[in-house]
Amino acid sequence: MIRVAIVGTGNISPSHISSYQAFGERCEIVALCDIAPEKAEAVKRQHGLDGAKVYSSHADLLDAGGVDLVSVCTPPATHEPISVDFLEAGVNVLCEKPMAPSLAACDAILRAEEGGGAVFSSIAQNRYRDDVTRLKAAVDSGLAGPVAHVQVDSAWWRGLSYYDLWWRGTWEQEGGGCTLNHAVHHVDLLLWLLGAPQSVTAVLTNAGHENAEVEDLSVAVLSYDRAIATLTSSAVHHGEKQHMVVQGRDASINLKGEAIAEVSQPNGFPAPGGNRELVEELESLARGVEPLAYTGHKGQVDDVLTAIEAGRRPAIDGHDGRRTIELITAIYKAGIERRAIDLPVPPDDPYYEAGTLMERAPRFFEKSASVTEQAGPISVSGAQEENR
Repeated sequence: MIRVAIVGTGNISPSHISSYQAFGERCEIVALCDIAPEKAEAVKRQHGLDGAKVYSSHADLLDAGGVDLVSVCTPPATHEPISVDFLEAGVNVLCEKPMAPSLAACDAILRAEEGGGAVFSSIAQNRYRDDVTRLKAAVDSGLAGPVAHVQVDSAWWRGLSYYDLWWRGTWEQEGGGCTLNHAVHHVDLLLWLLGAPQSVTAVLTNAGHENAEVEDLSVAVLSYDRAIATLTSSAVHHGEKQHMVVQGRDASINLKGEAIAEVSQPNGFPAPGGNRELVEELESLARGVEPLAYTGHKGQVDDVLTAIEAGRRPAIDGHDGRRTIELITAIYKAGIERRAIDLPVPPDDPYYEAGTLMERAPRFFEKSASVTEQAGPISVSGAQEENR
């Protein structure tokens, strides 16, 4: 029986708690930790975790021992110190996105994992979606031909009060705006599909949240060898209509499972009807992809539990999380310096360290409110992803 602790009992913690509870024969939540212990006590009652102990600091939890796996559900700025402390003690860690706000912090986590002998997994629960696995299978099949363009719209909407929560809306505590904390899902999927680009250009702005320092809208162009990807990261898009469309030489495919394949007339214009045979082949491929046994957070928790039980690496590890942060770091650098940025980002690059972003990033507005609690659940209005 794997003994689990939840560190941080804010809005995302129920996704972790319910996922662990779905595997009650394999794991047990034995502890909850929050700097506001009364909040942890309320979560304990809400989820029927009668046997769980409540701690007010992760250090106290670590000293108490008796934990095999920790879910880190705290603000991004705390992910590194909490993860490192547990990993160095040999405790496995499942950490919410983003892995950490800087590449230096990511590498500190990876070093702690290697030294402590435990495993680290960075949350990327959207890989555990049936539509995503079908798109991945289609891209990997090569049926659509060499990729020319990928359009990614990470479109979210958040009201002004969203950034009133004490740790949101500042470069120091949140580490960034929508590019880091919302588009992180789609950045991971893009890297999973295509790998890392060669260079990035980007623009950043704050179009609708006058109570936050950070950006709420960015547009990035990612350059590959013979392909381009465009990434819109937003917290200002009404309806939260999110898209991922892959344009291959021979066909296009998207998350909705739609396939379109044009064929040319002698003059180069598309012929009526297109390549129906290829469309049917892509649709047949999609139908043949086995549905996932578990989706979302539950799918990733199942894999992490299996990794611990089997003594293997998790399917999504810290190196995956680091690659995502590297691309986001390049987007921020490109937007701030207004020039193309090559990848990878080397350790001697000033943006490798967290302090550079805090020093050089624009403060679009001054954070004007700071509350410790906000009522209401996480909700989305047209998107399938969960988000803190």
